[in-house]
Amino acid sequence: MRPLSIMVLGLSLSSSWGNGHATTYRALLRGLAGEGHRVHFLERDMPWYEAHRDLPAPAFCRLSYYRTLSDLERFSGEIRGADAIIIGSYVPEGTEVISRVAAMKPQLLAFYDIDTPVTLAALAAGEESFLARRQVPLFDLYLSFSGGKVLDRLEEEFGARRAAAFYCSVDPKAYQPTGEPPRWDLGYLGTYSLDRQPKLERLLIEPARRLPQKRFVVAGAQYPDGIDWPDNVERIPHLPPEAHASFYSRQRFTLNVTRADMVAAGWSPSVRLFEAAACATPIVSDRWEGLDEIFTDGQSILLADGTEDMVEALTKIPDTVRLSVGQAARACVLERHTGRARARQLVHLLNGIAVEGLAEAG
Repeated sequence: MRPLSIMVLGLSLSSSWGNGHATTYRALLRGLAGEGHRVHFLERDMPWYEAHRDLPAPAFCRLSYYRTLSDLERFSGEIRGADAIIIGSYVPEGTEVISRVAAMKPQLLAFYDIDTPVTLAALAAGEESFLARRQVPLFDLYLSFSGGKVLDRLEEEFGARRAAAFYCSVDPKAYQPTGEPPRWDLGYLGTYSLDRQPKLERLLIEPARRLPQKRFVVAGAQYPDGIDWPDNVERIPHLPPEAHASFYSRQRFTLNVTRADMVAAGWSPSVRLFEAAACATPIVSDRWEGLDEIFTDGQSILLADGTEDMVEALTKIPDTVRLSVGQAARACVLERHTGRARARQLVHLLNGIAVEGLAEAG
């Protein structure tokens, strides 16, 4: 199979500050490079990310910046010549970016939706800042962070030509157990989100109040000043990706909480879920449809609906069970959810569409 030339226009590859897109792209693009494919990533040169770049010169792909929409014309020849162009969700002025790139007539155009439930809720409400409803049928392939019934909805309600579940992935070299002793009994890594905060209150903050002898930690940016953090909850405002494995490895349990739109859609695992699992950290998660198709409750993940469930997990689960849950989750991720595995899936999808196109042309 010949190497592919792929161009990706995404929110950010260079900066992981305040977004999960960067680590998602990094795992996938490393996987593509490992499989022998060539990738050029185009990123809008935004002041926020420019000031917080933790990967300004990736070794696994070419990275270029454009300052304005008209500046995209510099790359028009490469856009036309690439085997595939992939435009991601939440690209600044994404609707106009899509229109301009589609007008350049790329050989194959795909949309990589890292926020599918949020996207569909926005489209249903008439919000079209990074994708317009009329643009969904423009794409040869719609890569969705959500699977299950969401794929049917994308095709039947929004007119996607072909929708495929394309979950996030993890780089197993960057995310693995470090062997460090536990520092915290329960931790959470995630940017502040208004709709996730009630679950964080129930599943971490209130358990911290009830268990003052145990240690907790929350890492992530943009949390409001008014949150009443218990004294035994440590706060880390920002944690760069290179510190994630150590952070997860020093937790006895880690918490996964899911945004409301993703719970409603189901089949929407977050990148943090796979990262923690790759570090063999036992995960306690909220509940949503489709999770049992990725991890098995009681074997490779633990589910909690409220404070009592979390308190019980922290006080009654023996270490032998806790460690076996973490190891089972790691085995699952290494088998099916690495960047290399996802890269092979992407190439299979792209080649399949290319073959279908040749058959139709013939």
